[in-house]
Formats: sequence, structure tokens, C-alpha cells
Amino acid sequence: MKTYNVRIWSIRKRASKSAPFQLRWLVNGEEFQQPFTTRTLADARRAELLTAAKNGEPFDVATGVPVSELLKASSPTWYEHACAYALMKWPRSAAKHRASIGESLAIAVPTLVTSRRGAPNPVTLRNALYQWAFRAVTNEHGELVHRHDATEPPPEIRSALKWLEANSRKVSDLENPDLLRPTLDALSRLLDGTPAAENTTRRKVMVLSNFLRYTVDEKGLLPFNPLLRLDWTAPESDGEIDFRYVPAPTLARDLIAAVRRQGVRGEHLETFFACIYYAATRPSEAAALKDTDFILPPDTPDFAEAWGEVLVEESRPEVGSGWTDDGTPYETRGLKHRTRKAYRSAPIPPVLVRMVRSHIATYGTAPDGRIFRGARGGRVSSTEYCTVWTDARADVLPKKDAESPLAEVPRLLRSAGVSLWIKAGVDPVEVARRAGHSVAVLFRFYARILRGPQDVANEKINTALADG
Repeated sequence: MKTYNVRIWSIRKRASKSAPFQLRWLVNGEEFQQPFTTRTLADARRAELLTAAKNGEPFDVATGVPVSELLKASSPTWYEHACAYALMKWPRSAAKHRASIGESLAIAVPTLVTSRRGAPNPVTLRNALYQWAFRAVTNEHGELVHRHDATEPPPEIRSALKWLEANSRKVSDLENPDLLRPTLDALSRLLDGTPAAENTTRRKVMVLSNFLRYTVDEKGLLPFNPLLRLDWTAPESDGEIDFRYVPAPTLARDLIAAVRRQGVRGEHLETFFACIYYAATRPSEAAALKDTDFILPPDTPDFAEAWGEVLVEESRPEVGSGWTDDGTPYETRGLKHRTRKAYRSAPIPPVLVRMVRSHIATYGTAPDGRIFRGARGGRVSSTEYCTVWTDARADVLPKKDAESPLAEVPRLLRSAGVSLWIKAGVDPVEVARRAGHSVAVLFRFYARILRGPQDVANEKINTALADG
């Protein structure tokens, strides 16, 4: 119960050798007192109470102290609060979002400490938080608990968590927003100190923002969101794709052909990489494609060069078995930044039509209709297809290029496909639709290529103006 009915008396001296000065005050008619060894200390405490009363702050009837003091005294640490937040979010979050929360908090919480003395290795501390403190499991009673409470972690993990528990700042400390600056700096950088990608920083800061909003609005542990009172911007990073390392059309086709030469797995995955290039699917989308997602023209000579269509409506991103409910190392979800039932259609050229038709005829489908399968029958894992891709690069590229970032990862095939569409003169809005981008994202990442068609358009306009 709170009240504004407060009276603060003068300090009186009493017959006591240990604490001769006594401060007394009334809160809603109830007397409270506090002894002090010196008058200076008593005056300081009296000034604090007077300031709170003059500022219109309510007092707690049970304890007799200003509500702000009560909140600070009962404030949890950031470590305790972050553990509770991660557990609260777990049941209603997708696996990928759970992992994102765990990753972001594992970076943020170690910056909110009172001392660095005796701190564990940063990698060990981050692993302790990400893999143990912010992951939830179901215990023997069917209750959702933190992993480190259900299973005994290794000694170095337990030691790291104990250190953080002892040195973590109280939540109330962030009434000083400046304490949050090291946190934001950490979120914008990798462990080696280099700037993180723009999208990565934005995602992590968004998690922190949601966490702080929960702290203020739902738990009432802070009077305001400190993030909103800081003048801070992430270090600039170039979000544009480095097209020096995006494979040209000839190289893209050569790499896909080389995949087939990499043994049995390469033969199975050739069409997988072709979908990433010719249909600009993300690897996680290609992994989820089913035979029913393809609309193919008749298999007759008259339609040998006819285009088909693929309907992309599902994605199976890898996230780690510890973050999913069923223990699989991936989750089944809708398209990126789309509602669960949304889909996009992309016309596919005759070369991909033939490859898809041949692939289905040769390998059939998984029980759920997927046309691509891992070596053990499940989802094609990134480890599996990246290994095949690495071998294909070594097969095609000269040693110097193979040691460079040229076509280093399979997703650059998607960038190559989108680049090809732009250079062919396809309208940017249509390119964005087929690739599953927003137009804004397309212009941010492919600005350098898009300037080419714009120059051509400008020349056409100049010609028309001159004719006029």
C-alpha cells in the first residue's frame, strides 16, 4: 500500500554510545525510526526522505520508505531477469526467435556487471548463457525450466554462471542510461571486435528493445526505457553485396555442373543448387520444396522450351535441436517476413524444368513430398550441402580464386540469380516479387547493379526530351 501522508521529524540525540542520533518519521500515522552513529549521516538520510516527499513520491506503508527505494532494494539482477524473460518467451516463440533471444541476451547480459575481476573467458561465458541459461527444457515433472537447472552443466559452465550471478548489476541500476552504451557496442560487434553486419545488429538491438520494454511496461522494474534516452547509432557497415564475389552466369552454371561430379550426394544435390540459382530460393526454402510446389509444362517436344513455375510457401531454416520443441535441428515455418500461409510464385526457365523433372523421376520424393533429402533421409543439412559445394569450387576454380571469397557459400547463387534478372532488364518490382524481397531491400543490396538499367533509362529520357 502506498501513501502520501508523510511527516518527517527533526533529528534527536539519545543516550546511546553506538548510535546516538535518531531519525523519526510518520507514514500514514505509523512511526518509523533509524539510528545513526553521526549527525551527518542522519542529516543525509533525512534530506533523502524530504526530497522524496517534496517530489511527490509515494511512500510504502509497510516499510516506511519511498517506493523508488523499495523497488531498488527488491530489484533482481539483469542475469536473473534475463533468465526469467527467456523462459517466459519460450512457449510462444518460434525456434529461430528463441535462438535469437538467447544469442542477443548472451551478448548483452555480460556487459551489465559491477566488476570484471575474475571474469571467465568471454567465449565460455557466452556459451554458458546461450547453451544453458537461456535455453529451456522440460523436466521430469513436465515443467519448463532452464537447462542448467535440469541438467548439471560442466564445471567451467557452472563456474561462469556463478560468477555472473555474483557480479550482475541490479535492473534498477539502468536508471542511468549511460550504463547501456557498452551493451549496444557489444551487440554491434563480433567477438573479435569487428563490426557485425547491419541486419545482425538491428536484429539484436530489437531483441534488447523488446526486453527493456517488457522490463518497464509489464514488470515495472524501471520507470522508463533507457534505450529511448540514449543518442546511439550502430557503427556503419556496408549492406550492399560485394559483387566481386558473386559468380557470373557461366561460372554459376559450371559450379552447378561440378556439383554433379561430386559422387552420389552431388548427383542428388545438383538440382538443389539449381533451384537456388534459377529460382532464387534461399537454401532453407529449397530444402523444403515438394513435388506439388512445381507446376511443370507437358513433357512433350512442343513444350521442350516452355517455362514452368514454382510456388514457394515453406522454409526449413536450421536452428539447432536445443531450440526446437521436437528436437529436430531445424524448424518448419512460413516464408521469411511473411505470414504462415503466404507464398510466392516464381517462373522457372526450361533448364530448371528439365532438371526438376529428371530429379523427381530418378529419386522420387520423401514421405512428406520433399524432393531433396539428406543422406539419412531427413532435411538436407547445411553441413552436407556446403561440403559438396566446397568440393565443387575446388573442382572448377583456379587455386587463387578458390582461396578467395568468390562463390564461397551457396547463397551467393541466389545473389547471382537475382543479379542476372536485373541485368536482363526485368522490372525491379518483379525481381523483388520473385525473390521474396521488398523493393527497399532489393535497392539496398543490389543498388550497384540497379544503377546500370537506370543509366539506360536516363539516356532514353534524354533522347525523348531532345526530340521534343
